[in-house]
Amino acid sequence: MIRNDLRNVAIIAHVDHGKTTLVDQLLKQSGTFRDNQVVEDRVMDSNDLERERGITILAKNTSVHYNGVKINIIDTPGHADFGGEVERVLLMVSGVLILVDAAEGPMPQTRFVMQKALELNHKLIIVINKVDRPDARIHEVIDEVLELLMDLNASDEQLESPFVYCSGRTGTASLDPDKQGTDLKPLFDTILQHIPPMEVDETAPGQMLVSSIDYNEYVGRMGIGKIERGTLKVGEDVTVCNYNHPDVHLRGKIVNLYQIEGLNKVNCETAQAGDIVCFSGLEKINIGDTLCESAVVEPIRFAKISEPTVEMIFSVNDSPFAGKEGKFVTTRHLHDRLFRELLKDVSLRVENTDSADSYRVSGRGEMHLSILIETMRREGYEFQVSPPKVLYKEIDGQRYEPIERLIVDVPEDMTGSVFQSMGERKGEMVHMSAIGSRMRLEFLVPARGLFGYKSQFLTDTKGEGVMNSLFFEYQPYKGDIARRDTGSLVAFESGEAVTYGLFNAQGRGTLFIGAGTPVYEGMVIGFSPKSDDINVNVCKTKHLTNTRSSASDDALRLITPKRMSLEEALEFLNDDELLEVTPKSIRVRKRILDGELRAKARAKEKKS
Repeated sequence: MIRNDLRNVAIIAHVDHGKTTLVDQLLKQSGTFRDNQVVEDRVMDSNDLERERGITILAKNTSVHYNGVKINIIDTPGHADFGGEVERVLLMVSGVLILVDAAEGPMPQTRFVMQKALELNHKLIIVINKVDRPDARIHEVIDEVLELLMDLNASDEQLESPFVYCSGRTGTASLDPDKQGTDLKPLFDTILQHIPPMEVDETAPGQMLVSSIDYNEYVGRMGIGKIERGTLKVGEDVTVCNYNHPDVHLRGKIVNLYQIEGLNKVNCETAQAGDIVCFSGLEKINIGDTLCESAVVEPIRFAKISEPTVEMIFSVNDSPFAGKEGKFVTTRHLHDRLFRELLKDVSLRVENTDSADSYRVSGRGEMHLSILIETMRREGYEFQVSPPKVLYKEIDGQRYEPIERLIVDVPEDMTGSVFQSMGERKGEMVHMSAIGSRMRLEFLVPARGLFGYKSQFLTDTKGEGVMNSLFFEYQPYKGDIARRDTGSLVAFESGEAVTYGLFNAQGRGTLFIGAGTPVYEGMVIGFSPKSDDINVNVCKTKHLTNTRSSASDDALRLITPKRMSLEEALEFLNDDELLEVTPKSIRVRKRILDGELRAKARAKEKKS
């Protein structure tokens, strides 16, 4: 049977190329919202972190109706660290809209998602977005997209994929690159014409691959996926199996079944092959599991998710301030939360370590892990993390390390500082081109060379540079790279920072704290331009005499302290430091808090 009433598509692109904004307009112009309904921008970004950062972190499902056809749409993340979300949802669709910015052109993540779509032999629709930008270069970008398709060994049919020229912000589309449309009708028509209706077998035994997991406090865990064949019914007994664990079978019953209509889940009694549905009733369901009719148990192969490249050690907070600000502070809390995250994040790895209160957490990049850290601290967790480290591989007795493809766009007169930094970080330039008054530089650089580089890059380019990176491949170890060329200002004693002590300390470097901040011995309260650590006493007060009064402290002027974000703090960490994370604070500290023990450990390390 051919289902002419249904199309399943995913929108994939590099970060900030306008996927979520275009989905907003597709929803509005399809009549999903009432005329008088107030709808916020980027309605699919429902997570607080997504709205604050302006990025999509989790893939989400929605649907629209056009000319009697239901179009299931999956909005996906664009940041490389969340590529695992893209890889697994591509199994649910038969076609993809690949968005490309009309000014920036194809970027690292564009290459990654396009390659995954080509491997699955999906139908492509190339959407050149933001055609109303003053710096748009539509015809050059068309050529760049075609070059990328040829570079990825696309078939002749895929090279003939249609182009649509859109402005997601104004909600217009056109099939002519030199004309701007009036609405998104050309895009809707292209989806119906180019993405073929699915051939399904509704009479075969039911089978469905779970590609995503949701949670509802009323019904518990919910699986989301596309029904591959047959039908599913409420109350039906099913068997859960997994391709990678063929001997493990679980029996259960579908309690609730939902179709996705717009932004809502609508109850239904049955669903047919080709439908993307949610179901509840199976508490132990996981991503990659297959639901089958109990009579015919046949698991479906799940997509191979790319391996993690970065790891951090998460451990229970053992600083002098432990337990003062967090709600969940014990080993059990940390263990349960990390292993619960594995159920919905297929790119994450969590392993036990030699220590009972520490866990090794591996992910796709610094941002992948920092989003997990930020989410946990907002939920009330208190813990500490080590500096990020890359995951090496041993191949034929030789050490290999992950290499990133780094693309930077900078003003022409600022390329010198980028070349210098890349040289220090063992980066190798592979391409350079001019785009208007700016230069696009492409490097292959070790992943560890990018730790801490973002803040320096923004300083070097005076905030005008744009950098993006994507995992390239493993290559032989490139040699030692200095992680940081600055030292830390370390609190000498515990207490409360006072103006007099801070005034004396700020001459040694840049401070992270202001007057009245509680500190403890071994806490890092700033950094010094020198490479060695310096112990400072910020709790030191002025001794009163008969000729001076404490009120004279008012004349001391403190420089505004540097407040670091979570990402900046992770970039700042040195090998002998940890980051203490609580719902209220982020503190950098030394692994060994006692100054004498720290000096002995350093001397011992130099001898060895």
